[in-house]
Amino acid sequence: MTAALSGRAAIAGIGATEFSKESGRSELQLSVEAIRAALADCGLAPSDVDGLTTFTMDTSSEVAVARELGMGELRFFSRISYGGGAACGIVQQAAMAVATGVADVVVCYRGFNERSGQRFGRASVWANEQVNTNGLDNAWSYPHGLTTPAAMVAMQAQRYLHDHGATSEDFGRVAVADRRHAATNPQAFFYGKPITLEDHQASRMIVDPLHLLDCCQESDGAVALVVVSAERARDLPHPPAFVAAAAQGSAPEQFVMTSYYRGDIGVPEMGVVGRELWRQSGLGPEDIQTAVLYDHFTPYVLMQLEELGFCGRGEAPGFIADGAIEIGGRLPINTHGGQLGEAYIHGMNGIAEAVRQVRRTSVNQVDDVAHVLVTAGTGVPTSGLVLSA
Repeated sequence: MTAALSGRAAIAGIGATEFSKESGRSELQLSVEAIRAALADCGLAPSDVDGLTTFTMDTSSEVAVARELGMGELRFFSRISYGGGAACGIVQQAAMAVATGVADVVVCYRGFNERSGQRFGRASVWANEQVNTNGLDNAWSYPHGLTTPAAMVAMQAQRYLHDHGATSEDFGRVAVADRRHAATNPQAFFYGKPITLEDHQASRMIVDPLHLLDCCQESDGAVALVVVSAERARDLPHPPAFVAAAAQGSAPEQFVMTSYYRGDIGVPEMGVVGRELWRQSGLGPEDIQTAVLYDHFTPYVLMQLEELGFCGRGEAPGFIADGAIEIGGRLPINTHGGQLGEAYIHGMNGIAEAVRQVRRTSVNQVDDVAHVLVTAGTGVPTSGLVLSA
């Protein structure tokens, strides 16, 4: 992928189901509902779609989705691995497809019952029983007690605290900002329920140093996005969110959530993504008015701010002080409430919020938005986007 992609594709439609803890529908039903909503949002029909992208982990096959929606011929379909790290990557795939003429209308979708079905936050044997190299890697870490995402992230969080003199309160400020934004978002699960730093500190410990309020939700729901060429997007109902840059990244000695055996046990893969986003777009951190940073665990938000160049290594606690990441601050983040406050839909709801910011329709609208940065899952090979007005 080259910088020539910049501005040649756009997200023209967004759609979602409600976000809940018990959807009462299958994951296929959720995905179909979200796709219908996304197509209606941009005035297109299922028959217009000729491409689909989703996560490797998604249980709804492309052909099943196409049948249920009455789609015609599909010319392009693609899946990306590494859980939440795929969120922006599937948009990248869609953008490349429409920019090169491989497809005309590509729908990106993700639907799952992650609360009422398989709960990612619980220890499970499937991860280390996979008949692949990820299963082999997990079979090494699981006997040491690293059986949940929280346990895996806690190792990195402790190292961050040790290296930089940060505190649990620094992590808590991310949770407070997200929940403050969720409190004014009617679609958020925690609508009307802000928290204080004292609430964060009083929440029960999950895996030291992670409190309950450092950990994202487990949610049921689906989100879909419609990607078309920039030219076509200009003729559709809403202002386009142009894909100014789209990147994936993996760092040396990468594991999936357990990259403890390299010199930097932070999230250097996000640095790979950031450098590529700035190269493709010709922008820099100073050009971003708001960001949606993948927040399945609060420490990763601090690490991302540093890797993406918003501040230096170890400087994120100071950067976020005094409400800097809230509405009115120097870099408002996760204006929908994030995965901590709105819902955990594997980062897809964050991309939808970035589109709303570009359209200027967010319930927590940032002034004069020209460029929004979005990131995907951290601790894994990951991806990112810059969306522009």
